[in-house]
Amino acid sequence: MRLSRYFLPTLKEDPAEAEVVSHRLMLRAGLIRQSAAGIYSWLPFGYRALRNIEQIVREEQDLAGAQEMLMPTLQPAELWRESGRYEDYGKELLRIEDRRDRDLLYGPTNEELITDIFRHTVRSHKDLPKMLYHIQWKFRDEMRPRFGVVRGREFLMKDNYSFDLDRAGARRSYNAMFIAYLRTFARMGLKSIPMQADSGPIGGDMSHEFIILAQTGESEVFYQRELEDLDILGETVDYAADLQPLVDRWTGYYAATDEKHDPEACPVPAAELRSGRGIEVGHIFYFGTKYTKSMKAAVQGPDGEAMFPEMGSYGIGISRLVAAIIEACHDEAGIIWPDSVAPYQVGLINLRVDDGECTAAADKLYAALTVAGVSVLYDDRDERAGAKFSTMDLIGLPWQVAVGPRGLKAGVVEVKNRATGAREELAPEAALAKFGG
Repeated sequence: MRLSRYFLPTLKEDPAEAEVVSHRLMLRAGLIRQSAAGIYSWLPFGYRALRNIEQIVREEQDLAGAQEMLMPTLQPAELWRESGRYEDYGKELLRIEDRRDRDLLYGPTNEELITDIFRHTVRSHKDLPKMLYHIQWKFRDEMRPRFGVVRGREFLMKDNYSFDLDRAGARRSYNAMFIAYLRTFARMGLKSIPMQADSGPIGGDMSHEFIILAQTGESEVFYQRELEDLDILGETVDYAADLQPLVDRWTGYYAATDEKHDPEACPVPAAELRSGRGIEVGHIFYFGTKYTKSMKAAVQGPDGEAMFPEMGSYGIGISRLVAAIIEACHDEAGIIWPDSVAPYQVGLINLRVDDGECTAAADKLYAALTVAGVSVLYDDRDERAGAKFSTMDLIGLPWQVAVGPRGLKAGVVEVKNRATGAREELAPEAALAKFGG
């Protein structure tokens, strides 16, 4: 994509309303624009990052055996009255009345709706287990939306729901999602720490939240040093096997948010304890028959008697993850995208658009990279070289390739790694081979 044609409204100054790094950089780098309090439009650059994150989430859910579907954003209020949550959920629930005076709500989560679908379609224990997920926009009417998309009112979430015959089966589903979440965040270049958590309005008696370590995170966290060395992507994961030993390895180390951490009772020696800040990006829950019983979602059991399946739900804040990644991956100049989620892999810079030879070389490299399947944002604007470098540092693409008259005379272009700042001079053909294979 040529930057001269691209819709990328960057800002030179920090927006006054931005309190945290991710909000500031998402506005400055042209990822989002606010439509209303806690509600944002995703502009092309931000939307590409959002879709890349979404795809990783989707791949890991599918690998773990979940099946994708799509439920509506509006839900009938009577389903929530059945479960008892319509009044209990409080003012965060956006209640709506349609033109026929029917009560609806803009879904903040989908336990009731998926249970309703299940009870009308699944009749026998032979049809279990089931694990169904979707990726959909949600709405929670936060009293104080802040920090940009970290605590917005409208947000994109992956929510997954499992139905199992018994608690043992539900535990297997829970473990599968526990491992899938670790893999998901690791593939995004993030270090996630699973921590025991309260279930809140979802309900249930087993829950973990996944915290991304970031200096500007909203929560203070404490964890055992060994967790920093664990690498889930180095593990061979067989979702058909017993995952409990692998889950036990991760949960066997101490990890707690400041709400649950008691310095006096902490079992970890001070030398082994680490502390930092973190952002919650995922939450998994086991809540048994809370919804299947209240909504009478029974199936025929092995003995012919009616039984209520055990359920769990598993959420990942996809739009929040964009902010979390930026909070964890940035410097004073701007964003530093991990390769796996970057909107584009290469930022190509033509340093002198008024130089015919320079423009021809940059155009040729752009065409060759594109044909090779490399995603490229090509800065072909008539701007100063310094402004172009500043823009590229701000938007944070993993690699920058600068084409200028001086380098071309020596037969080279300059390649910069955004994360390390390391530079090297390569022949254009070698630069193409580096990225295009």
